[in-house]
Amino acid sequence: MGIIERIKEIEAEMARTQKNKATEYHLGQLKAKIAKLRTQLLEPPKGSSAGGDGFEVTQFGHGRVALIGFPSVGKSTLLTMLTGTHSEAASYEFTTLACIPGIIHYNDTKIQLLDLPGIIEGASEGKGRGRQVIAVAKSSDLVLMVLDASKSEGHRQILTRELESVGLRLNKRPPQVISFLTVVCVIYFKKKKTGGISFNSTLPLTHVDEKLCYQILHEYKIHNAEVLFREDATVDDLIDVIEGNRKYIKCVYVYNKIDVIGIDDVDKLAQRPNSVVISCNLKLNLDRLLSKMWEEMGLVRVYTKAQGQQPDFSDPVVLSADRGGCTVEDFCNHIHRNLIKDVKYVLVWGTSARHYPQHCGLGHVLQDEDVVQIVKKKEKEEGGRGRFKSHSTAPARISDRQKKVPLKT
Repeated sequence: MGIIERIKEIEAEMARTQKNKATEYHLGQLKAKIAKLRTQLLEPPKGSSAGGDGFEVTQFGHGRVALIGFPSVGKSTLLTMLTGTHSEAASYEFTTLACIPGIIHYNDTKIQLLDLPGIIEGASEGKGRGRQVIAVAKSSDLVLMVLDASKSEGHRQILTRELESVGLRLNKRPPQVISFLTVVCVIYFKKKKTGGISFNSTLPLTHVDEKLCYQILHEYKIHNAEVLFREDATVDDLIDVIEGNRKYIKCVYVYNKIDVIGIDDVDKLAQRPNSVVISCNLKLNLDRLLSKMWEEMGLVRVYTKAQGQQPDFSDPVVLSADRGGCTVEDFCNHIHRNLIKDVKYVLVWGTSARHYPQHCGLGHVLQDEDVVQIVKKKEKEEGGRGRFKSHSTAPARISDRQKKVPLKT
């Protein structure tokens, strides 16, 4: 029996199992088995070469956005309108068969937009080259899920299920949250060599207990580990932490073809969270889509200023929390990796500064459109200055001095 057949058999068993207090341990074990099998399904087959026929393109610009959706929902038309790159669009499905990149010039930044082939139900199992499409989505900073406004609800559920089955978590918080330069683990998990399983929690748990945690860990053949819950997490959250290969990515739901539905339906779709309604045919609300993309990507533009000169607003340094961070140290590393050794302090103008200019250290978090001037350390002159300058070349230690040759008598 293949991996796909085993997954379907376990899913059928979960569907016919009643959900109650007596069956929660059994359902937890089945979820762990499915997660293991889906991880095996994503691994390349043994004996195959490293290269493959994929859609990956060279990363360019300050961010990457992937267009994902069913065939014939307007992805190619949207790419052409936003970037000017020609992508063939027709009235039949699967017009786009390869990954077509384009560049969006917005707010002095360059954002790479990828038009991916349409995916169908069962893409996580390899149907319609769905694995290659989803692999490109994993390398993106933002996913635009393009949906047909007339049949959006069913398509949205199918696409979300296909992406989550391969380890993509849309608009969810990762188990490690970085706040105030510290990492807070919602679920702390660490393997050990000996000592058994240590299970603790800082609050009452309603979804997971000690017995269920033991059964899931034994399913992964883990018998020595330390587990600490800091939130009331679910079984799926625990499995994601154990797997460790999940990708947490932001997603914006783009409802196209709003010109074929009523105004009441458009209003309902627009009020949903993380949603934007557009019409590529009538060119409606495209500016709102660009601003939503900018807001979700969280790009930070930092302008440089030389001492005694005006700031250079033509070429900003673009930082991002998903790509390294937005501190002064990240800014210096972005310019040159050896620059941080010579930094004495920096002067910051902008919304992140309390007063203009503010003397900041390397840990200061920059915000959008800040101006930064780097003050470097001065090189110390050897031997002092002026009349205190010494030109002596005598050795520092007495033992290193050369003895004079004795006089001949």
